[in-house]
Amino acid sequence: MTHSESVTLREITVETYGPILKLEVSDEQKRFVASNAVSIAQAYFEERAWFRGIYAGDTPIGFAMLDVDPAKPEYYLWRFMIDHRYQGRGYGYAAMKLLIEHVRTLPNAKEFITSVVQAEGGPQGFYEKLGFYLTGEYYDDGEAVMRLELG
Repeated sequence: MTHSESVTLREITVETYGPILKLEVSDEQKRFVASNAVSIAQAYFEERAWFRGIYAGDTPIGFAMLDVDPAKPEYYLWRFMIDHRYQGRGYGYAAMKLLIEHVRTLPNAKEFITSVVQAEGGPQGFYEKLGFYLTGEYYDDGEAVMRLELG
């Protein structure tokens, strides 16, 4: 089985949230993404949040969260992480392909947007391999905006 065939996005439930909360990026990457506990807490207070656990087979390996606002032709990748023990195996790429395909099914989806901290060890190159590009825009917190055209 290839990594892409084994990767799935699953709803996080009361039975499955514990293992998702234990997933972490490496210490060097922690400045790039919030913890899953913070992300899940935010998701429960933001009605536009869509979030899932990322699994390889039956093993939880990551977390993803989108800001879904069907009134806009763009969707935002709010959080994305793969646990440090599972990085470099193609799981993140496979999970992002699933997220991109999910976003394509949403109303008026024309753009998929994310933001990155531009620093050594940051995720910019990863997103560029998936077709995202820097827009030249920056959010107030200094993160660079990246965009993927969907249609």
